[in-house]
Amino acid sequence: MSIRRKEIGLAIVGCGTVGRIRAELARAYPGVGWIGLCDLKTDIGRKLEKDVSADFFTTDYKELLTRPEVTATIIATDENFHFDPTMLAAKQGHDLFIEKPLATDARQSAMILAAIEAAGIDAVVGYTQRFRRRFLAVKEKLKTGQIGEVHSVVTRAFMNRMVPIATTRRTQDRATLTPMVVSGTHSLDMSMWLMEGKTPKSVFAQSTDVCLGGIGTKDSTFGVWTMTDGTIWSMSISWALPEVWPGAVYGIEIGIVGTEGVIDIEDTHRDLVMATNVVQGGGYVPDGYVAPARHVDFLTSYPPGDLHDGQLWGPMREETNAWYQRIHTGQRTPHATAADGHRNLLMTMAMDLSAKRGQPVELPVDPEELMRELA
Repeated sequence: MSIRRKEIGLAIVGCGTVGRIRAELARAYPGVGWIGLCDLKTDIGRKLEKDVSADFFTTDYKELLTRPEVTATIIATDENFHFDPTMLAAKQGHDLFIEKPLATDARQSAMILAAIEAAGIDAVVGYTQRFRRRFLAVKEKLKTGQIGEVHSVVTRAFMNRMVPIATTRRTQDRATLTPMVVSGTHSLDMSMWLMEGKTPKSVFAQSTDVCLGGIGTKDSTFGVWTMTDGTIWSMSISWALPEVWPGAVYGIEIGIVGTEGVIDIEDTHRDLVMATNVVQGGGYVPDGYVAPARHVDFLTSYPPGDLHDGQLWGPMREETNAWYQRIHTGQRTPHATAADGHRNLLMTMAMDLSAKRGQPVELPVDPEELMRELA
């Protein structure tokens, strides 16, 4: 059987850290025949244009996305600015890679999903951790029934506070920039992927904002989910750990109990520790922000991967190249779909809504109801 080969004309909207990573990988991928870039910051965009020998740069996403060369688009803008370029790319019929979340407004997220489904296009969402070997190994064991029917799951995520500081500094529209919506969504997506086929019925959650309330967000959110089949799942995240916490960004623990066995995942990166007199940088350090000196680091805790010889190696490389291969050859991949991304946003917001109300929230929850109460 012959494999179809579809040359990719790639548009990247947003030339920051993630856009740069995916652009560098695109330039090295043989199926990408044309690269166009867009960023409001000309200096950042022009620098990336030069570094990857891009074919086109503009500060106007409309000018880029309506060019005839473009067949696929990566949306890598800040979280609050996904809606307009994503809707235009869907209208143009592009294959889509959208950094999580689809939008920070649940109504806009629903509109994006509807536009993608109406256009019949292939769209994925950036949940990079699905491409790590350990989680793929666990997924296969669950798919093949190695621990029987799953009935209880526990998930915990820890992060230092440089991510919320960086996230809230970029905008004054902070009502939905919570630990669950921005970062907890990664561990939530992983848990739901591993529990594939289970549907959430209700959630009861609580939050606290002792440390980060002053910058417009929460410190931690803990919740308990009940699934329609009776499965129970506890999910928690705190992104208020001190800046000197050794984890560059993310540490997760997941326990999955089935009728025939258990899988216990410790993804905290404490198995590879470096202590040094040399000051270590953070995973995401806000512009102009001077963080306290860190001298201990949990190596490999930066989610996209690790640098070697000037290149990034790890799950973001795997995820990006797999998407190019998905488009170029039609290969199946474990990417999160647009429907997964929308579900994840509604679930994270349902946790925030439950914490605000102080009572359980039944699912599915209406996007209008979420935004009316949360925004």
